[in-house]
Amino acid sequence: MRGIIFYTDSQLDEKIASVVRERILKANLPIISVSLKPLNFGKNIVMEGKRGYVTMMKQIILALENSTTDYVFFTEHDVLYNPSHFDFIPPRDDIFYYNSNVWRWLLGSDKVVRHDRMLPLSCMCANRQLALNFYHYRMEKIMEAGLDAFSSREPDLARKWGYEPGTKKKKRGGLTDDDFDTWSSKDPVIDIRHRGTFSPPKATLESFKHLPKNWQEVNISEISSCNLIDMFNQDDTR
Repeated sequence: MRGIIFYTDSQLDEKIASVVRERILKANLPIISVSLKPLNFGKNIVMEGKRGYVTMMKQIILALENSTTDYVFFTEHDVLYNPSHFDFIPPRDDIFYYNSNVWRWLLGSDKVVRHDRMLPLSCMCANRQLALNFYHYRMEKIMEAGLDAFSSREPDLARKWGYEPGTKKKKRGGLTDDDFDTWSSKDPVIDIRHRGTFSPPKATLESFKHLPKNWQEVNISEISSCNLIDMFNQDDTR
């Protein structure tokens, strides 16, 4: 059985957030949402805390602990999902899976971009217990390191560990030697980058210290599965 976990800092412009939630509901899967303010979305759990990396980790753990499904899709408040994204069923219980059919869109821009290894946490699907074990372990390491080490917008230690389970082995500074694999949904997922994103937008080549491989950049009109111009009032949500 598949389900969805959804976590949000409850600060995103509702013009974006409501569209994202509407798309997630089309999956017709059980949803556990963890927010910092009450939210009418699936089974909602309100958690006390301030926006930040540690809070997000606690939200993920709380959502996983309250889910009862075998597999979970991680979803976030500023990612535009297509129903085909939720068709995937992990073939193995010991691997983290990422949808590779993802495009990054800087809100208000007329371009979308993608590159190799653009595998965001917001497009991960995995066995629920595997994910829960991983995040319990990560929280243990966070506590050992001291919470102050994670107080910045993009904590150095978190970046060293890697944000996406399975994508960074211990020899490269990662937390575990878990494996990952990818799938590609029929229709693309749009990762919306805006001024409130937790990590830097990185929607241009100039924003990368090390240039990514196989950079692609196309006009938003080429993304046929959704009309981004009609979905969002760009002038008001930038």
